[in-house]
Amino acid sequence: MTLMQQILWGSLYLALCLGVELLALVLGTDAINRALGRFASRRAALRVGVVLLVGLGALVVAHTLQAWIWAAAWIAMDALPDWNTAIYFAIVTYSTLGYGDIVLGPDLRVFGAFAAVTGILAFGVSTAYLVAVLTRSLQSGVFGDGADHRPPARDRTGRG
Repeated sequence: MTLMQQILWGSLYLALCLGVELLALVLGTDAINRALGRFASRRAALRVGVVLLVGLGALVVAHTLQAWIWAAAWIAMDALPDWNTAIYFAIVTYSTLGYGDIVLGPDLRVFGAFAAVTGILAFGVSTAYLVAVLTRSLQSGVFGDGADHRPPARDRTGRG
């Protein structure tokens, strides 16, 4: 593949993967809202557990699908010999672990780097999503009465 082809295809796969990530987050958010409706009368700890479980589940599915998308790309291009090697390489590259025991040829190096960029972006979006979901859960009363559970602000003298 030429450099421009690698950039083009890498960008397309990156866009596809981030689309998968966003779809998983939208569906995960919907699932969280439905699950919270079912657990509305339950203890706060259970509701928080449900939020975390469903949110993390959506993220695991999203990241797993993205690794398979990259593995499929390398199989389709005959860059790697089998699915076992392709999924291993996809996960190692996507997670930016990069053992280096399997490498792509010079005509696919730039394309392969897009898998790492995809992982960095996806993990960043995932982190922001989890923070937003938990923040929103706390603000909207997942912990029960809807009250603000932050410690009281201190005045200028340092007293409550």
